[in-house]
Amino acid sequence: MPFSRTSGIDRRLFLTSVLGAAAGVAGLSGCAESSAATGDKGASTAPLADKVPADTALKVSSFQGTQQLQFRLAKLGELPFKVSSWVNVAAGPDVINAFRAKSLDLANNAGIPPIQAHYQGLDTKIVAINITRKPNYVFATKPGSDIRSVEDFKGKKLAFSQGQAQGVVLLRALKKAGLAYDEVKLVPLTSNQFLTALQSGQVDIAPLGNTQSPAYLAQYEAKGARVITTDVVDLLNLLWAPTSVLNDEAKAAAVAAYIPYWAKGTVWAYEHPDVWNEEFYVKTQNLTAAQAKSISDLANKPLFPPSWDEAIRWEQETADLLAEGGFVKKFDVSSLFDHRFEGIAAKAVSEEYQK
Repeated sequence: MPFSRTSGIDRRLFLTSVLGAAAGVAGLSGCAESSAATGDKGASTAPLADKVPADTALKVSSFQGTQQLQFRLAKLGELPFKVSSWVNVAAGPDVINAFRAKSLDLANNAGIPPIQAHYQGLDTKIVAINITRKPNYVFATKPGSDIRSVEDFKGKKLAFSQGQAQGVVLLRALKKAGLAYDEVKLVPLTSNQFLTALQSGQVDIAPLGNTQSPAYLAQYEAKGARVITTDVVDLLNLLWAPTSVLNDEAKAAAVAAYIPYWAKGTVWAYEHPDVWNEEFYVKTQNLTAAQAKSISDLANKPLFPPSWDEAIRWEQETADLLAEGGFVKKFDVSSLFDHRFEGIAAKAVSEEYQK
């Protein structure tokens, strides 16, 4: 069943709510010219510098200290540039706001925030890709709900964040179940509001990450809450940055230097689940060892593709899905990818973690 252009929410109210939410390097090419060549929208096409110039600094996202902890535990050594600020931000709308405020240079998100940024007129580029093959999200019901399948979402109130991974997972699940937008009630929220909305009964369903669902069930399963699993995946885990940052020769070199650390840190956490569970989930997130293990058991094997072809196709499908519902205007997503960085992550890891 095709999606209806008329949703069960007021479009202007939705957009107002979402857009106003609070908000030594492998694979590098030769030295850049001092006067960078530019392409579409003023994006630099100049080769990346071999080395990071002295005194270069970046502001990098690290939600709840994840990145610093991974780098320390994996013993990756010092970054070849200064991190002037590790920014505790994760949600797509918050990252976009931080980019606009120039308080953030580089972030880790899913595929949908760069689409949302484009729709809002913020020029950004994707610089690294990690493919996720297994679902990262489940659909949690409010306490006392009788919902047991996606088909049961018909007529229900669903927490929906247009600018976050949870939003596209919900849209893909609805499409697979044959439900049109006007057959459900999409409630505009950001992901940090989902738990409260479930607890209060403001929504019937909210997508929760695998890292969130154990704690939610521990508190509310006895009161009739449950989670609904699907095979819907959010394929892309990526690094992205404002084009203005990447047009700066020194900062672009620092971004390229950061990518191998990010890839290696991700692989280390995957290969050492017991240590990661204890050091991160138990010590910093206050989960039990059993809850932490239930999360790591669902972890995706990191895959850093040498080619971004599949990622671009997926991103186009996502953008088209949003455009079909009238949430964004249709556009060619190839403009979102900075191919100067393609392959850097893959070269930093063993063949086992390349796609």
